Amino acid sequence: QVQLAESGGGSVQAGGSLRLTCQVAGYSFRTNYMGWFRQAPGKEREGVAAIDTDSNPYYESSVEGRFTISRDDVNNVLYLQMNSLKPEDTAMYYCAADGWWLLPSYKYWGQGTQVTVSS
Repeated sequence: QVQLAESGGGSVQAGGSLRLTCQVAGYSFRTNYMGWFRQAPGKEREGVAAIDTDSNPYYESSVEGRFTISRDDVNNVLYLQMNSLKPEDTAMYYCAADGWWLLPSYKYWGQGTQVTVSS
């Protein structure tokens, strides 16, 4: 059974940083892409960052240069380091496994962790 558990969300001021963590169980990072998505109230879920089986990262244009996706294959953890946060980054952030690139068609999803950025 695949389980994804996000943590690390919170409230920060604009310009601040947060690191999201996704503990993964029952899934190998070598299977397919892993990704981070977000959904703000009234908006569709969007891909923020993804990492493929060779650890190549992919980013949505608005977060390029500010966010970094990485993974720890030994401990089965996926990370999203978020720097220079902006109020428009406010959303529920989800970890996802077994999908492709930034498309929200991943097979497995976590419960989400809230990120709130104040101006």
